[in-house]
Amino acid sequence: MEGADGAGEPGRRLQFGCASFNQDSTSLALGTRSGYQLFSLTSVEKLDCIHESANTPDVYIVERLFSSSLVVVVSAAMPQRMNIYHFKKGTEICNYSYPSSILSVKLNRQRLVVFLEESIYVHNIKDMKLLKTLLDTPSNPSGLCALSTNQSSSYLAYPGSVTSGDIVVHDTNSLSTVVTIPAHDSPLAALAFNASATKLASASEKGTVIRVFSVPEGERLFEFRRGMKRYVNISSLSFSLDAQFLCASSNTETVHIFKLEQLGASAEDEAATWTAYMGKMFSAASSYLPGPVSGMMSQDRAFATVHLLSSGQRNVCTLVTIQRLLRLLVATADGQLFIYNVDPQDGGECQLAYKHRLVGVDDETHSEEMKSEGGQLTQETHSFPSYAETAALPASGHATATLTGYSEDGGAKQGDVIPEHEFAVGPVCLDDENEFPPVSNQKC
Repeated sequence: MEGADGAGEPGRRLQFGCASFNQDSTSLALGTRSGYQLFSLTSVEKLDCIHESANTPDVYIVERLFSSSLVVVVSAAMPQRMNIYHFKKGTEICNYSYPSSILSVKLNRQRLVVFLEESIYVHNIKDMKLLKTLLDTPSNPSGLCALSTNQSSSYLAYPGSVTSGDIVVHDTNSLSTVVTIPAHDSPLAALAFNASATKLASASEKGTVIRVFSVPEGERLFEFRRGMKRYVNISSLSFSLDAQFLCASSNTETVHIFKLEQLGASAEDEAATWTAYMGKMFSAASSYLPGPVSGMMSQDRAFATVHLLSSGQRNVCTLVTIQRLLRLLVATADGQLFIYNVDPQDGGECQLAYKHRLVGVDDETHSEEMKSEGGQLTQETHSFPSYAETAALPASGHATATLTGYSEDGGAKQGDVIPEHEFAVGPVCLDDENEFPPVSNQKC
């Protein structure tokens, strides 16, 4: 598999993994060459490892269901098989095999969806019954997809064409397609729903324009311009919980944050900022320009930005409120987690609050505060086979996990008590094993 080896010192083996935020960005799942780790994201300064497993080699997909005990894992050793674990009990719930390699897995409280290159499998998450198979879908070698997390509206979005940026929105409750959106001229590169499943953001392979559409109507609501100078590979889109902000990261050093707001009818309703003033000037000037130029100038620019210390590597970003403040979190391919403060009123350049080393160092230096803006990070660019590996992170050799398999404390280190919010809430009760019968070796 690509990404398992790479250039470097003679005889050195570059190890790969993956990183993903859960549905409400309260935890981070990290796949490594020896297993996977789960981190709680409730504090800026402290990154708590709530579970660590070294039982599955070469993990390239790991997804956690909210703050429950359910974790989905796919290993490069068996890329056609999906394993579902109850990590607090140290038990396997079930495993399913598919006709070809699994490229991505998405889940919410109702559905679990598995993406292969040319087919999609929709399961009922409570009993893993296969509800629908979408065959002969447009080739999707990166496994690009998005699944909404709202309990009443479970929408699935995936590419509808290999030559253009059409988006198919499928209702996984009614098991029917609700709309096909002609979002971009070029093929899609990124998709994301907001928490209430009323908005869908998209970016194309060109990476210059990000659009937001209403769901399920498919009407264009916003259009943001990431830049005009060059094409980039947008690897991650994410809404804030209230859908007021949308962040976008790429293979460049800049992460953009856009503000989703409808301007008032009068100038007095707009904020008296330099950005607002320039926006009014562009709007006035655009009425005298040709259509294509006018459209480009009328697009909204970034409300806030972050400049990473390195570029050219994949990453995944999210917006979340931690300790009552809005933060931007960026997990990068060199094993770092950066936490930035976002000013929701004035925007501008976001300030780095903390950085954490996820892999590759001892516990004593597992986290460190950024002392200066001039610090350098080691950059190692790898190629990865699927979109599920949005933030591929090199492993630190053989795992030094002290907790492998079942433990009475549910995976907490050194006797720490797992916070109440870590246990399942809502209709899925994962502390009751009867919710998920231990069915094994199922084939789809």
